[in-house]
Formats: sequence, structure tokens, C-alpha cells
Amino acid sequence: MESKTAIPVLTALAQETRLAIFRALVRAHSAIEGEGGLGAGEIAEMLCVAPATLSFHLKEMAHAGLVVSRREGRSIIYKADLGVMRGLTDFLLDDCCKGACGTLEKADLCC
Repeated sequence: MESKTAIPVLTALAQETRLAIFRALVRAHSAIEGEGGLGAGEIAEMLCVAPATLSFHLKEMAHAGLVVSRREGRSIIYKADLGVMRGLTDFLLDDCCKGACGTLEKADLCC
């Protein structure tokens, strides 16, 4: 990942509601087998966010690459793109993992 890609991701996460949405989607990702994800209504209810507000935040997150969506019938299901987060983490810790601090190994950062 390059700076020009990392900045929109960091900007999207630097907002309380979007950070809460991303964390909820990450929890859903690890708790649900198969396709995973959460419907917009589920997210709105979990976080007490108005549908229009949620839609705005999900659009910003999708633009940054943090979420992907798919249609299931009349619902849109959102899922965290963990590859983007891994790329961001690698980008942020790149110098450290090359020996700048000498304490972290990439293997220690993997789930």
C-alpha cells in the first residue's frame, strides 16, 4: 500500500461511527460462517444509527475500500475487507518490521 491509498482508509476510520461500523463488521466476519457480513438494518439497529446516516458512512467506507457489499434479495449485506486492513497495517509497520525497532516480527501480527 502507498500513502495515497492509506490516507483515505485512515480518514474513513478517523470517525467514531465509521470505526464502530468497521469493528462490528470485523466481529461479524469472525462469528459467521460462509459469506458473512451484516445487513444495513442490522448495523443500524446495533449502533443506533439512522438509516440515512448509516448509508452515508457505508458509502464513505466503500469508497476507501474498507467494506464490500452484495445483494441478497432486497437486502444489501456489508462485509469488512480485511485485506485492505492488513495492507494498511503492513504499510504502517513496514519500517518497524524491517528492524527499525527490532521488537516486532511480521509473524507476530498475523491472526
